[in-house]
Amino acid sequence: MAQQFVNSRIHPGKVVVFIKPTCPYCRQTQEILSQLPFKQGLLEFVDITATTDMNAIQDYLQQLTGARTVPRVFMGTDCIGGCSDLITMQKNGELLKRLEEMGVLQ
Repeated sequence: MAQQFVNSRIHPGKVVVFIKPTCPYCRQTQEILSQLPFKQGLLEFVDITATTDMNAIQDYLQQLTGARTVPRVFMGTDCIGGCSDLITMQKNGELLKRLEEMGVLQ
């Protein structure tokens, strides 16, 4: 079920972030991405605390990405990591470049 839940949300051409609303790193990730001009429907934040399988989801994210922690940021089917990875990409200009290449920005 956790595998299906995660896999059903990850799509090429879409940015998906698995979060817990109370996590400060998740909130920071949401702030960074929410400031960018995404096309409607191409940025999704998935609250894993709203499910009954939170631990199983985190276990599967660890299997898939090598880390159990949230946020887990997926650009298409590639996981770029978490908040610190996103900040690094933002600082070196790679974030905008990658998002433009994906065609998700207006």
